Amino acid sequence: MLDLKQDFFALFGLPTGFSVDMDRLEQAYLDIQGKVHPDRFAHLPDVDKRLSMQWATHANEAFRTLKSPLARGQYLLELKGIDPAFETNTAMSPAFLMEQMEWREALGEAREAADEEVLEDLARRIRHSNRSLIEQLAVQLDQQGDLEGAADTVRRLKFLEKLQHEINDALTALES
Repeated sequence: MLDLKQDFFALFGLPTGFSVDMDRLEQAYLDIQGKVHPDRFAHLPDVDKRLSMQWATHANEAFRTLKSPLARGQYLLELKGIDPAFETNTAMSPAFLMEQMEWREALGEAREAADEEVLEDLARRIRHSNRSLIEQLAVQLDQQGDLEGAADTVRRLKFLEKLQHEINDALTALES
């Protein structure tokens, strides 16, 4: 049925690249799920049930990865043998490090003051920066082939994702 060793782009019949046609990805995912969903194999022997579960799990992981710009960027780098090294490579430009410190400080102050308006504004700024980095990553991967720059951009996106989660947690805590 499916080749579990096939890369995620090939699995969905998509060209390998950062820019992905999301409608086409979703349709390909639904087509595959229609073929491998475990409910279709419920009446078959256990071995077939386990295989369908593996296929469905693989398709789910592939879909989640390709749907997320951060995960897709990281996956493309890994396909090309590049490890973004989130834990070990913290070298960032001084401007980005300064911006990180300002955001963290603003988050801390807003959280302490329980200031929803400041948290919402910070969330908007993070989303804007995130969109800019995603556009930059698309150029680096699809047009320039700048893998080092793309790895740096993926690390920046990872930081922003973490900061966005912290802001969301702070907003949720205010609502409680």
